Amino acid sequence: MSILIAILAAAVQSGTPILYATLGALITERSGVLNLGVEGMMIVGAFAGFLGLYVTGSPWLGFCAAGCAAMFMASLHGTVCLVFRGNQVVSGLALTILGTGLADYLGAPYVLTVTKGFSAFSLPLLGDIPFLGPIFFQQDVLVYCSYILVPLVWFFLMRTRWGLALRATGENPMAVQAAGLSPLGLRWAGVLAGGFLAGLGGAYLSLAATHQWTSSITAGRGWIAVALVIFAFWRPERAMLGAYLFGGAWALQPRLQALGVIIPSSFLSMLPYVLTLLVLLFSSVRGKGRAAPAALGVPLEPGE
Repeated sequence: MSILIAILAAAVQSGTPILYATLGALITERSGVLNLGVEGMMIVGAFAGFLGLYVTGSPWLGFCAAGCAAMFMASLHGTVCLVFRGNQVVSGLALTILGTGLADYLGAPYVLTVTKGFSAFSLPLLGDIPFLGPIFFQQDVLVYCSYILVPLVWFFLMRTRWGLALRATGENPMAVQAAGLSPLGLRWAGVLAGGFLAGLGGAYLSLAATHQWTSSITAGRGWIAVALVIFAFWRPERAMLGAYLFGGAWALQPRLQALGVIIPSSFLSMLPYVLTLLVLLFSSVRGKGRAAPAALGVPLEPGE
């Protein structure tokens, strides 16, 4: 039982950065902009968060710096896609390549530099609940923030005027314009908000998960987030379950090896990516009739 609890607690921790990034990609794509640059935004956020903590000594300032740096990267994507109406797929791929190279180049002098960052602590009363307490309520503050973030994103998208307008922009921009709102402004809001959340996911890796900067720290988590948006059918509550599922696959690798299970390490390392393919296959089979936002990836017409 103690081993099971340890694995599930590690799944929550490992799934948290993926959850932040998935929610960011979900908001962006709900507005109608395809976001394949999550990996680049995450790794830039991870470095900015580490550097912010290293310079200021405050993990919260580092956390905010991560979101702002990734938002800047998202603004590049927005400029290409919304101002110049460029190809959103190419722009996202270019952003990932740019972000990965930029973060690794700027972070080279700081590789393996250790910082304090955020540490786990037990929530009063909740942390003492049998079984569930050690899994969900003996984590760090960024994990607790993610618990609150999921219902907030759901409420914003499903129950607020601006959330409904954002969703409508991803479905029918002309109808939004006819209602007197700006599809361009709403898409910009979706792109920037999504970039900010992706940066927070990257910051988790350097500020809470590892407490240091390493090259290629995201290790493909941004791509997993892109797949999870499809798996979740663009719904925040499903994204949470999917993130913890992938986190479990990630957390399982070192623990099976520690238990002496004779499985090649290379096989365990590829488990999250095999799971990604299976999730996409599952989503394509079960997703008939449950399509993506109708205007996803479709550039706005001039004047919209």
